[in-house]
Amino acid sequence: MPRKLTYFNINGLAEPIRYILHYTKQDFEDVRLEFGNWPDLKLKESLPFGQLPLYEEDGRVLCQSLAIAKYVARGTDLIPSDPWKQAQVESAVYSVLDYWKNVTPVIQEKDPAKQKELIEKIYSETIPYYFSRFSKLLKENGGYFSGKLSWGEFILLGIVEAGNLFFGTDLEKKYPAVEAIVEEIRNLPGVKDYIVARGPYNFEEIKARLNKQ
Repeated sequence: MPRKLTYFNINGLAEPIRYILHYTKQDFEDVRLEFGNWPDLKLKESLPFGQLPLYEEDGRVLCQSLAIAKYVARGTDLIPSDPWKQAQVESAVYSVLDYWKNVTPVIQEKDPAKQKELIEKIYSETIPYYFSRFSKLLKENGGYFSGKLSWGEFILLGIVEAGNLFFGTDLEKKYPAVEAIVEEIRNLPGVKDYIVARGPYNFEEIKARLNKQ
């Protein structure tokens, strides 16, 4: 059976997986749900933990974005062969997700005044704290998390882009090391063509949907 990845028609947690699949030239069905049709209770009930993304292959299903990303990167040079370097990548990835956990409550906040307050804190505290550390880690390892390109940098790119879409700015611009790896991956074979074919995302529909929930 062909590989199938199901997520919303947005970047978010699935975009790094899409990037890896395109870069490693793995054919897959890119199933995209519209926010206006979510939650689909029947689909939600069928999911292992009621959440997306969902990856399917040979009649088997896999959930959790990090598990999926690492799985589709297996057998490629995106997985370090050295156990210590593997651990370095995973440590960085978990830190990237720690950053994102601070952002998601801001995206989901419905009260404009409260959301504005949270955004100010993200800009003044959260982004400088995490992005300065991402930069330091990249600089210390030749521009990567463990000395060479891995699946971890794809996760970083996806989360940076998800934040950019919500905040309406390029967060990486103030952090040259982060900006460099973002641009490197965007211009990789397969990834670059996918981005051109995909076109830009529009966050307005998502905002409207979140405000209705």
